[in-house]
Amino acid sequence: MAAGAPRIFVSHLAGVAAFDPNGDQVGRVRDLVVMLRVGRKPPRVLGLVVELPSRRRIFLPMTRITSIESGQVITTGVLNVRRFEQRPTERLVFGELLDRRVTLAETGEQVTVLDVSVHHLPARRDWEVDRVFVRKGRKGGAFRRAKGETLTVEWSAVTGFSLEEHGQGAESLLATFEQLRPADLANVLHHLSAKRRAEVAAALDDDRLADVLEELPEDDQIEILGKLKEERAADVLEAMDPDDAADLLAELPEEDKERLLTLMQPAEAADVRRLMAYEEKTAGGLMTTEPIVLRPDATVADALARVRNRDLSPALAAQVYVCRPPDETPTGKYLGTVHFQRLLRDPPYTLVSSIIDDDLQPLDPDDALPLVAGFFAAYDMVAAPVVDEAGSLLGAVTVDDVLDHMLPEDWRETEFHLEDDEGAAPHVS
Repeated sequence: MAAGAPRIFVSHLAGVAAFDPNGDQVGRVRDLVVMLRVGRKPPRVLGLVVELPSRRRIFLPMTRITSIESGQVITTGVLNVRRFEQRPTERLVFGELLDRRVTLAETGEQVTVLDVSVHHLPARRDWEVDRVFVRKGRKGGAFRRAKGETLTVEWSAVTGFSLEEHGQGAESLLATFEQLRPADLANVLHHLSAKRRAEVAAALDDDRLADVLEELPEDDQIEILGKLKEERAADVLEAMDPDDAADLLAELPEEDKERLLTLMQPAEAADVRRLMAYEEKTAGGLMTTEPIVLRPDATVADALARVRNRDLSPALAAQVYVCRPPDETPTGKYLGTVHFQRLLRDPPYTLVSSIIDDDLQPLDPDDALPLVAGFFAAYDMVAAPVVDEAGSLLGAVTVDDVLDHMLPEDWRETEFHLEDDEGAAPHVS
């Protein structure tokens, strides 16, 4: 949604055209996908159901939408054209929420839902349903003219939508642990039965499941991936960091590995294949291929805008790498690194090429794990560039990847005393 845009009532999105950045129409909006939450917390909007000219309906995540304005949806242009399949924790707004009978919490009066509005949370990339347009009196079609007083209320002012707090089905379990960090949710999954673990994994959206898989032991990763449909398994691998996806695929039989790589988007699969060419415990095998890369004529303001991306880990956001074109790895000639603290000290108009740290020797892709760990310890780094013999930046190794490969395999079995907001450690039965 464009900055400062007002909230949008979903009835205004029905049938709206979706365009790529070049202005070519890719399809039309047919529904919104939301995830209900425990109690009266507003549902999170996961994405749109878009119908392509071929009549196939696909899922368009909100993360791939750049704006919703003037009766049109603009996408990043990167679309997964696999057919949309609704998951257990998902609800369709047009198909399931509109025309529904709910109760006004204050009066206990039954009302009919005519419309709901969505808005973009200013400090985050998340979207939420925030208000409900309802009609008192008799039931009728969602967009049908009918007698009866109409009013708009906050989501929390009505009951009859949200999940119940009791029960331990996968749906309730996911809602209960929605606020957990991926590592903590991974710890929960690790200690569930295999059956319950598969249920929860199937209900998670692709990005969330990818984050959780990256924190699980290899045995759990392989078990969960093996129980997913192959096309969905490929989607989840695409959502994972390339180095983690490469590590996971390396554990699979050759025929399964090739089949999944073939199902992945070609660009995503190419990154993973490149990483799989290196030994696992080397800088090349540890690195991610998606660090922040800037050209020499970029400014401090450009760099800070890239660093603000909330999808980046703190380690990757700690520095940017200045290279000649092309900007994607493997890049043109690597010129040096600019550390985040330096970005904060210089004026926004300063060129990054004038403040690079070019004294620090980058890692070679064949450097072994002990050498990489020594580099981090010696220079107090949280991320380090990996450069090949030709001087091209191949990627960056982060300190968390080094730790993951240096800790004992059973480190996740350690008892962590993590407390929730009420001071009690989260648990499941």
